[in-house]
Amino acid sequence: MNHSHHVQVGPVGFRIGSAWAEPIRQLKALYADYPSPAEGITEHLVRLEPTSPMRRWVKPSIAIAGGYTLPEAAPLPLSIGLIAAEMAMNLQVALGERHYLLLHAATVARDGKAIILTGESGSGKSTLSALLMTEGWRFMGDEFALLDPETGLLHPFPRPVSLKNQAMAVMGARLPESRFGPVMKDTPKGDIRHLIPDVASIKAMHEPARPIAILFPSFGEEMAVRPMGQGEVFVRLTQASTNYTALGERGFHALAGLVKSTPAIAIDYPDTAGGLSLVEQVWAERG
Repeated sequence: MNHSHHVQVGPVGFRIGSAWAEPIRQLKALYADYPSPAEGITEHLVRLEPTSPMRRWVKPSIAIAGGYTLPEAAPLPLSIGLIAAEMAMNLQVALGERHYLLLHAATVARDGKAIILTGESGSGKSTLSALLMTEGWRFMGDEFALLDPETGLLHPFPRPVSLKNQAMAVMGARLPESRFGPVMKDTPKGDIRHLIPDVASIKAMHEPARPIAILFPSFGEEMAVRPMGQGEVFVRLTQASTNYTALGERGFHALAGLVKSTPAIAIDYPDTAGGLSLVEQVWAERG
């Protein structure tokens, strides 16, 4: 690879290589506040390669490669090379992580105690976690929650937040322009812009937290709070994990322990103010 960058995110180190300079330039800007892996040792390798020699120069087309690949994945145009890099980093963790049980969830923390926000795509968990960060919560991540099977603690993975469509305007009204990456239009998921976590959250990326609540948010609904049964929560979290099966017995015991010890609540809210107030309500009752 002609261009590369090394970055540490929580317990995971990445080396990202690219045949083109622009995705690496954008990645370095996005991760400027993040440290490099200790002694240059990385867990995961990412490569952004042209789909053919010609596609490096003519209508550049990116194929994602690295330790793990999806041969059937459609290539992406160079104009959204940053998205390709982020997707490739997610792929390496999703398929290669074995130290932690992965949950597709956002996590925020306060005073060493964490709240997990999980649910289907579009439920509002990423935007809600970003909003909580602006209210003084520690942002631990919005892509994966990393659960340690041995201790039951959650480890941070505070990647930049991938804001989609209307969420860009919501967060743009709260934070300065310097906190955002470039706007990428017409991606497979619509318009996307990354929000860089606050420096305090990045500096605390090696500090785990104890989960005290699992929330299933639903944006655009009337205000409501409903407790959820352990059976339903267990099934939904197995579906939200990319490595539950790969971890085998360790994964089962880790997830069972989380579900048994951590109350789960569905929260519905019509707007950002409602979502923030419900999370604060849960904190007041559980924290």
